[in-house]
Amino acid sequence: MESKRRSSIVSHLGGRPGPEGCGNSFESCLVDPPRSGWTDSAARRVVDIVFSALLLTLLSVPMLIIAACVRLGSKGPAIFSQERVGLNGRPFRLFKFRSMVQRTRKDLGPDLTKDGDARVTPTGCFLRKLKLDELPQFYNVLRGDMSLVGPRPKLPQYSAIANMPYRPGITGPATLAFRREEEILSSVGPEQMEDFYMEHVSPLRLALMCVTCAKPIRYPTCASS
Repeated sequence: MESKRRSSIVSHLGGRPGPEGCGNSFESCLVDPPRSGWTDSAARRVVDIVFSALLLTLLSVPMLIIAACVRLGSKGPAIFSQERVGLNGRPFRLFKFRSMVQRTRKDLGPDLTKDGDARVTPTGCFLRKLKLDELPQFYNVLRGDMSLVGPRPKLPQYSAIANMPYRPGITGPATLAFRREEEILSSVGPEQMEDFYMEHVSPLRLALMCVTCAKPIRYPTCASS
């Protein structure tokens, strides 16, 4: 499944040569992703710890209010967790404020969401528009699962890089470029959504990640986590 997913993404990159520092092609990025000394440096980890601890402290009261609104707005817990792929392919639990109705496993529907998704609660719609549902991920940064800046953590079925040599991040160039991803997917039917994502969105995200990581820049615009 992994090799098939990788081949699909590479084929939609059109065989274009990879960016400087990324081998001869974008396929090289999947096998041997670009990295720098800053990627795993102690200094970067210190920055992540200090900023995430500070932000969690400053935002503790607003986050408690958001948690209460989520609990009052619909049935279910305030915090939603989901398995994602992290550093060196290790799985971890990513935390978010729950923005969708709680359903049983058989009723979950597609993992991807789009504008107008009936599973999103009114409170969740507000949180997602302002990205407030992602505030608990600063705890993931503090734990060492993620970094402040880097490629977004992928669900296992959408991860094209088997052993990503850097921590995923809360934000980064690809995240900003696809900040309206749900609008892009809004015209795609539920049955075609995953195929559309793999054929059109994932290749562009990967290309942007490779270009950025091949020439890493330090905070606040670094994308090589």
